[in-house]
Amino acid sequence: MRYVEAGGVRVSAIGLGTWQFGSREWGYGAAYADEEAAAIVRRALDLGINLIDTAEAYAFGRSERIVGRALAGRRAEAYVATKLFPVVPVASVVELRARASRRRLGLDRIDLYQVHWPNPAVPLPTTMGGMRRLQQDGVITSVGVSNFSLSRWRAAERALGGPVVSNQVRYSLVARRPERDLLPYARASDRLVIAYSPLGQGLLSGKYDVDHRPSAAIQRSNPLFWPENLARAEALLRELREVAAALGATPAQVALAWVIRHGNVVAIPGARTVAQLEANAAAADLELSDEDNARIAAAADRFEPAGPCAVGAQRLRRRAPSVSFQTGS
Repeated sequence: MRYVEAGGVRVSAIGLGTWQFGSREWGYGAAYADEEAAAIVRRALDLGINLIDTAEAYAFGRSERIVGRALAGRRAEAYVATKLFPVVPVASVVELRARASRRRLGLDRIDLYQVHWPNPAVPLPTTMGGMRRLQQDGVITSVGVSNFSLSRWRAAERALGGPVVSNQVRYSLVARRPERDLLPYARASDRLVIAYSPLGQGLLSGKYDVDHRPSAAIQRSNPLFWPENLARAEALLRELREVAAALGATPAQVALAWVIRHGNVVAIPGARTVAQLEANAAAADLELSDEDNARIAAAADRFEPAGPCAVGAQRLRRRAPSVSFQTGS
């Protein structure tokens, strides 16, 4: 496993996202929540994956409980990140919710506590004031944000009066807006970008096409899986399959390797099975050549989705081929 160091944090280049743990919208069932999810966490630790990301919003806290039980006896091997759902993120609420997450996780201290989404109605100083007190009281170690623009990320740091070490954002071959400013800022400022949905909710696995759409409600509601967009994505998926075949890998592994090839970036794909987790972990050691990298990026640039995800894809126009920034060791 390869690791990335930024802002005093050392995390695996491939982490584990746990939105699916206990969440009905993924349709994985009770057996997954009760048995497979814990096995996935334990196997992740076996493979050197230390970044385990969850949130209080995932299945109304059930994901945190599943993660906490799975970490029993192995706490020292994990870097645990969770997120505050910012309904009213004033300082007192921030402190209350963090302590509740800590209880559900069964931890003495949360390694990384993140604001899940910006809330423009609540001034950042009051939210970050709560974060600062949590750090002072030893409830959390580091502060992060999620889905923040660069300007709000910087404003959060000013309000905290210290490092906001990470920004968790949607980043993949079909969602490339973070390349405009978040990735350069992270590299220049010793910060970390945590890429969620690095496989486009499974689109980049190459498993789906017009005749084989996903069954999970969360995926079927995503415009990327409209038949028209599945047809439009076929050229990109073909490039991924060809590169994967040449490397003895899978399209998903190539797509993950492309994401983490950028400096100060780690990815947190979910996993339905232990085998899928193992395949994701192997992507950390997959080496893409500059030619492969440019070829894939060019195919992504040509992908023109229809509907709402035409905005969500947020590709860079008139840009040079994606540049490689090797990280970690």
